[in-house]
Amino acid sequence: MNIAINKPTGAKLQAAKATVAATVAAMAANTVSTVKTAVVAAAAAALAVGFSTAAQAQWSPKKPIELIIMAGTGGGADQIARLLQGLIEQKDLSPRPFIPINKPGGSGAEALRYLQGKKGDDHVVLVTLNSFYTTPIIQRGIGVDVRRFTPIGRMALDNFLLWVHTDQAGITDLDSYVAAVKSAGRNWKVGGTGIGQEDSILTAMMESHFDYEVTYIPFPGGGTVAKNLVGKHIDSTVNNPAEQNEFYRAGNTKPLVQFTANRLPAYPDIPTAKELGHDIQYYMQRSINGPPGMSKAAQQWYINLFETLFNSAEWQQFCTDDGLACDTWLAGDALGAYHRTEIAKHRDLIESVGATAITGE
Repeated sequence: MNIAINKPTGAKLQAAKATVAATVAAMAANTVSTVKTAVVAAAAAALAVGFSTAAQAQWSPKKPIELIIMAGTGGGADQIARLLQGLIEQKDLSPRPFIPINKPGGSGAEALRYLQGKKGDDHVVLVTLNSFYTTPIIQRGIGVDVRRFTPIGRMALDNFLLWVHTDQAGITDLDSYVAAVKSAGRNWKVGGTGIGQEDSILTAMMESHFDYEVTYIPFPGGGTVAKNLVGKHIDSTVNNPAEQNEFYRAGNTKPLVQFTANRLPAYPDIPTAKELGHDIQYYMQRSINGPPGMSKAAQQWYINLFETLFNSAEWQQFCTDDGLACDTWLAGDALGAYHRTEIAKHRDLIESVGATAITGE
């Protein structure tokens, strides 16, 4: 852009010089503290207005970004990661591609150790779920402290429903479900994604609350769990909505109860456990985090990118359709504080239901 400047001449020039001289004299008369205050205020304003833009200008990806998924293929985390990858590409938000990589081993321990080993790497981010908290608590030997990771942004809070096969004609609500489980005892098979994962914790919470015991069968991902319910290899599951919706819409499975404070818009006819007199609520965070030591400029670039996705019509529609809560964006330090609170909550929760109830050991 060319900008034209009209230079003053003659009398106008003299007037301009006089104005400048008067201004300089006035500035010289000011105290040193006033000058410092003005400089600090100007600098603060410049930082507040220009930080985001400056950070982006200073850093952008120089090579493909590893999008690590701490769960198996087909599950909620995997679906979300691949949706985000597609939206990034569709909206041309990154000069380099995001490459989804599943690392589900050890209830997410594989992914957590991998990210910890990428200290200072600006080209790897992790899509998390609550095993981000529970796995280091239960598996202390992995030597991971997620509080050292770089918080980027929380995309959603995911929810849990209790699912059975549609052919279970005698099970129509929570009461009939509990009766069926108590009748079957340990022969009742509940599918999940691994010891210490969210569904194993919720299963342990239900065992404690309703005073029954089941056999918990782990699978490599929520998608596999859903398929095994359809195939009648397990009797029930507490899958996320995204993992069961395809089969629910096809008439293969049915939800009995929601473990939420209020009914989800996607399931207006399914009661919450709280409505039925059982205060069992549990949520899963879906957030993006970087390794320890990620540069501030890279962190801000990722925050800007994922906030753009969070506010997109496509993401918000996905949340509505699949029963996720996506009304509050948390990023950076605010997300870090949220993580610390959730770690404490999950430590108390695991202690209350007993680690052995979750691990089976």
